[in-house]
Amino acid sequence: MFHQQALRRLSRSAIDETFINPVLPGFNPDPSFVRVGRDYFLTTSSFEYTPGAPIYHSTDLIQWTLIGHALTRKSQLDIKAPEPGGGVWACTLRHHDGCFYLTTCVWDKYRPQASEERAWPRGFYVKTKDIWDSDSWSDPVYFDQPGFDQDLFWDTDGKVYLSTTHQKVNRDPDSKLKNFAVHVCEVDMETGNSLSKATLIRESTVGNGVSEGSHIFKKGDYYYLFTAEGGTEDGHSECVFRSKTGPLGPWEECPQNPVLRNTTDEEVQNVGHCDLIEDVDGRWFAVCLAVRPIKTDSGWLPSNFGRETFLQLVTWTEDGWPRFNAGKPLAIKCTARGLYVYDQPKRWRDNFESSQLQPGWYRKNTPLKAHADSSLTERAGYLRLYGGPYKLTSPASPTALFRKQLHRQCVWKTQLSFQPGSSSNAEAGTCIYMNYFTCSSIGVRGHADGRRRIHFTPADADAISVELETNDADVVLFIECQEMHYRFGFEEAAGGDKRGGSARIKWVGEIAMSAMVAEPPIGMQFTGMMLGLYAFADMQRSLVPADFAFAEVM
Repeated sequence: MFHQQALRRLSRSAIDETFINPVLPGFNPDPSFVRVGRDYFLTTSSFEYTPGAPIYHSTDLIQWTLIGHALTRKSQLDIKAPEPGGGVWACTLRHHDGCFYLTTCVWDKYRPQASEERAWPRGFYVKTKDIWDSDSWSDPVYFDQPGFDQDLFWDTDGKVYLSTTHQKVNRDPDSKLKNFAVHVCEVDMETGNSLSKATLIRESTVGNGVSEGSHIFKKGDYYYLFTAEGGTEDGHSECVFRSKTGPLGPWEECPQNPVLRNTTDEEVQNVGHCDLIEDVDGRWFAVCLAVRPIKTDSGWLPSNFGRETFLQLVTWTEDGWPRFNAGKPLAIKCTARGLYVYDQPKRWRDNFESSQLQPGWYRKNTPLKAHADSSLTERAGYLRLYGGPYKLTSPASPTALFRKQLHRQCVWKTQLSFQPGSSSNAEAGTCIYMNYFTCSSIGVRGHADGRRRIHFTPADADAISVELETNDADVVLFIECQEMHYRFGFEEAAGGDKRGGSARIKWVGEIAMSAMVAEPPIGMQFTGMMLGLYAFADMQRSLVPADFAFAEVM
């Protein structure tokens, strides 16, 4: 606690009113938050990764700490092999009568390229009275209403309303729009059953005809409906409506709609999907998703971070409408009294000396056998992986652990002990991973002659092999992250200690950022770049363990 307080004091700017976005860098889309007393809790979408629905905590809206996840058990979340962009979408976090509720849905099949192949999910909620304990979240209670971007609103009369987005039932078959609209119904929270017919309360003709990310609030005499419209790409925006009648409307549209929209001329783009709170001092703030594309001579390159969490001040006009960021485009540098500049730490390291991984490690999909292919106790001070039958390019769950890339320029480093012998199908190493179509790796692989080789596999070219000088030394693997490319290298460790050796790094190859942020052929790119440790044996389990001494960002 003393360290956190000291760090906060050292991070404050002299003016004490400027802050830097994103407040949650890296893959953290669709944020939703609540305030309970002086504490703020926030969740974001997790898509194909487990555990799902990360929970962050803050006391000042600037520094956020990952404290756990709401979806940690197979009984809560069982993701098989979705296309990129499938899995857990747009969690909403709410607090009512001493209990935290998290609503979401899981896409098992998401193919926007062939809309008739979509399997529309049924939303659900989980709840807990102790948000600090990830194991305390309940099993899901499923709703009747299908769709995505679920939101719960408790009215003053005790009724609970579920809003969700799905395609209009009675839509024009010749329409060129997606016709994704917000629907609301009353629900029984014990069973999740609908108590009323779903009412369409907002459809949009903006851009591609999508109204989503709905949140309903009550402030003063008005009910407010916030929606994200135009799709989550460069037409993304936020709109607001209000009603004196109730959550079913009728709704009056804000004359300034969209109340939040950045253009493709801005350094921050695709803004929207807002959630609002009132802070401890009575001021209003919103979190939203946005992207930081990479500027090139020929235009913008998609961000390797995907969609991140941004913060902004919200004020209210005399006639009762919200105003975001003083009416200015959302930017990286913003101002709000009492907030401050905080530089996200770049250096991070996990020495694997605990019986549990540090928070922030993820698996792709839900492993069939939880913890069966990894151990922190079999070899003290090491993460041991037993390579499974699936490669990184498989839609199934590979034996791999991932962390979100948070900084454009950094070095990801690990030290590996792995002796696969003559098994040319066994490999272990480190990677950058966007999805199973787009990943690049560098690892140690066996060979029929018994000599180990470094195996570099870029996402867009043939693999490169380099024979190692020794057959038993640890190997230190490097991924140098730059703005326009990633570079892969290795060195053979001296003596097998955890310092990573002293020889010069041998760089094997690189891959362009443009290749790593390419759109997948199916699904959608809704996540961000992950840095990973992996092992596989190609259609069988490896009987030779891969031991990782540490993982480090510097």
